[in-house]
Amino acid sequence: MEINSPILAPIIALAIWTMIMWLWMYATRIPAMSAAKVDFTPGVYINDDLKKLPVKVQWQADNYNHLHEAPTVFYAVALTLALIGAGDGINLTLAWAYVGLRVVHSLWQSTVNIVPIRFLIFVASTAVLIWMIVNAALIVF
Repeated sequence: MEINSPILAPIIALAIWTMIMWLWMYATRIPAMSAAKVDFTPGVYINDDLKKLPVKVQWQADNYNHLHEAPTVFYAVALTLALIGAGDGINLTLAWAYVGLRVVHSLWQSTVNIVPIRFLIFVASTAVLIWMIVNAALIVF
């Protein structure tokens, strides 16, 4: 069975963004670990060594982890919408909105990281995701 749904594009876009955040995380973290003289000798390294790193360096790592939490639900719902032939129209718009909000969330968390505003961005993305879930549920059930 071949599926060529427009909603596959935002799925891949978010996957690409996740890898961009992975690169950003290591581009900032490796130099910081070197500067902090974190020792990676087996039996010597402990996670507490990461506490030596500047807080701003941890923000990219935190965001990379966040891109493996709620977005996993997005991937499942978007793929479901593609499979049931509902990956266009409002669902496609919602999928792109979700991806856009997650990119904004990443950029905010990785640069400014004022938590109340970051939380509002997260709530907005979650509302979009809930809307997608409801749309899929109305079709599936």
